[in-house]
Amino acid sequence: MINYSEFLENVIKNIDKSNPPTLLLHSCCGPCSSYVLTYLSEYFKITVFYYNPNISPIEEYNERKAEQQKLIKELKSPNEIKYIEGDYDYDKFDKLSVSLEEEKEGYRRCSRCYFLRLNETAVKALELGFDYFTTTLSISPYKDSNKLNKIGKILENKYNVKYLYSDFKKKDGYKQSIELSKKYNLYRQNYCGCKYSKMERESYEFEK
Repeated sequence: MINYSEFLENVIKNIDKSNPPTLLLHSCCGPCSSYVLTYLSEYFKITVFYYNPNISPIEEYNERKAEQQKLIKELKSPNEIKYIEGDYDYDKFDKLSVSLEEEKEGYRRCSRCYFLRLNETAVKALELGFDYFTTTLSISPYKDSNKLNKIGKILENKYNVKYLYSDFKKKDGYKQSIELSKKYNLYRQNYCGCKYSKMERESYEFEK
């Protein structure tokens, strides 16, 4: 199995900090991006791409978006961090979930959702001329970094934009994201984002 954390370190050690490459970073939320931005902003000129049509309800989407913007504004980083937002096209997520509504989190529905969001990130990276694209999703202990990086490789080959392979949960990345969330007083949600993960979480809490 590939150690994607070491893979990332090998990329970083060859970067010229005086001329950092550009990175389009798909982010699911402020808390998950906190460690990733702290770690990578020394080596890249980062633009956060907030594209999450899976998140519902819309009030939750907007709250997470606001926290993301707040973090970028308050975070002190070696290189400026910019922000762009994708469309909130919830219908796309709804359609990819058809016939997979009963699946537990982490299976085919989630893989389709990863692909949707990463594909949009790759398209935007190509359109805007970024050197790399990647996602914060691997920071979560509930996300399979192998699936994410395999999708990244497919899209890298499809669009000819370099994917930054990574597993941000390694080396206490997830733990550090929790500490940074406390430091910046960020709202931490208790479910991934979609209505199915919300129902699964509510069921879990009820049964405890």
